[in-house]
Amino acid sequence: MPDDAAMPSHKDRDLLERRDQSFTSTDTWLVMRVMSEFVAGFDALASIPPAICIFGSARVGRDDPMYAAARDVAERFARAGLAVITGGGPGIMEAANLGCREGGGLSIGCNIDLPLEQRLNDYVDLALDFHHFFVRKTMFAKYGEGFVVFPGGYGTVDELFEALTLIQTGKMLHFPVVLFGTGYWSPMTDWLRDTMLAEGKINERELELLLVTDDPEQVVSHCRAVLAKKTADAPPPTTPKPGD
Repeated sequence: MPDDAAMPSHKDRDLLERRDQSFTSTDTWLVMRVMSEFVAGFDALASIPPAICIFGSARVGRDDPMYAAARDVAERFARAGLAVITGGGPGIMEAANLGCREGGGLSIGCNIDLPLEQRLNDYVDLALDFHHFFVRKTMFAKYGEGFVVFPGGYGTVDELFEALTLIQTGKMLHFPVVLFGTGYWSPMTDWLRDTMLAEGKINERELELLLVTDDPEQVVSHCRAVLAKKTADAPPPTTPKPGD
C-alpha cells in the first residue's frame, strides 16, 4: 500500500474527498445555485407557446369578484391561443391557472419558496419552483408577452413596476401592461399623473404604458393588438446562403 502522506496532491482526489459543509454557504456556491435556477427555468420554458403573465394577491378568496374576473380573463387568453403564467400560488394566481386550464391553454406556475401563504395551486400544468425572486421575475419578463395585474400587495406592485421600468428603458418592446380593477388602481394612477407626471418625473408617453380597465374582453383585445404590432415589426427571417 502506498504511503498516503507521500502521495502528491491530485485534483480528482481532492474533489472526491469528503469535506465539511461550510463551502455551501460561500458566495461562489450561491452563484452556482442561482445559475442552476436560471438553467432549469430556461430549459422548462423555452418551448412554451406565447404567454401572458397574470399577477395578483394570494389573499383573494374564491368568493371575491376579482377571483371570478381573473378566471374569466385567463380563459379568454387560453381560447385565443395563449398560455398563462402565474406565480403558481393561491388567490388570483389560482383563479388564472384554473381559467387557463378551462380554456384549453397551457397553465404555468412559477412558484416561490416562502414560509407563509405560497403553495402550488391545483390547476398548474407546468410547475417550476424558485428560491430567488429575481430569477423568477426574469422568467416572467423573458417568457411573458405581457402582464395583466389584478389587485395585489407588495409583490404584485413590485412585478408591475419592474415591467414598467424595463419598458421605459427599452429593455422590453411591444409589451402590454394592463391593470384590472379601476376602483383599486385609480388612486395609484391618479398619483402617477398628478404627482409624478406633474413634477416631470415621468412623461406623458410613459404614463400611457398602462391600460386600466374592468372589461375582460378589453384586456385580451389590447394585449392581442400589441402583440400583433410586435409581430408586424419583427425583422423578416434571414435565408441562409449556400455554404453557411
